Amino acid sequence: MSEAASAHGKGIDELILYVHLLMGALFVGWVGYFLFVMFRFNRSANPKADYVGARSHASTYLEIGVAVVEGVLLIGLAIPLWARAVDNPPGPAEKPVELQVMAQQFAWAAHFPGTDGKWGKQDTKFADRGNPFGLDTADADAKDDISVVTEAFLLPVNRPVIAKISSMDVIHCFKSPAMRVTQDAIPGLSIPVHFTPTKVGDYSITCAQLCGNGHASMKGVFKVVSQDDFDKWYAEKSKAGGAGGSFE
Repeated sequence: MSEAASAHGKGIDELILYVHLLMGALFVGWVGYFLFVMFRFNRSANPKADYVGARSHASTYLEIGVAVVEGVLLIGLAIPLWARAVDNPPGPAEKPVELQVMAQQFAWAAHFPGTDGKWGKQDTKFADRGNPFGLDTADADAKDDISVVTEAFLLPVNRPVIAKISSMDVIHCFKSPAMRVTQDAIPGLSIPVHFTPTKVGDYSITCAQLCGNGHASMKGVFKVVSQDDFDKWYAEKSKAGGAGGSFE
């Protein structure tokens, strides 16, 4: 797996490791048992079948043990991790960076509210490849909005991010492996995901849902930078404003 670059990434990696260790132990145990049975109860050693069967309760105890370990992984790790990573989005006090992410065959676009912090009015009647977010360019709040398509989406390091995922055409799947986030992009829905980048660098965005013949080329980049560099980029982009990025 790629190196985790988000605050919740370490917990997800640990859970995946523990699940694989359990699966590895079960695999070795079952293969070992299978080989033991093949040799211990072969025809030459046991010409007459035993119709009574197993007399020991060892297998029952092993099954209970496996169930206990699975319960610990689920209740002790998976559910608390889900609660932290999914059910508790950052609040206003944490000053999260908010953006909309739009999928379309075969590219990703991002939309930020601009330096005034207000989203411009949006309507599907304005949406097209040149204006993927349907911004009403006549609205005063939309004048400083930022939309980008062909370039990297900048994010500040160590600051929470809320990304609202949607699609203009078919079902796509927003996936950023280093951020440990994956979310279907569904037309007509805006589905939020949240994460906190912890390392400066460039991190890929891919589509994890087969969406057409250009699926493999549907890529984007999160560029995580310092807060100062993000503020400079944000101010420059906000001056240009408007619909900005285009799928064309």
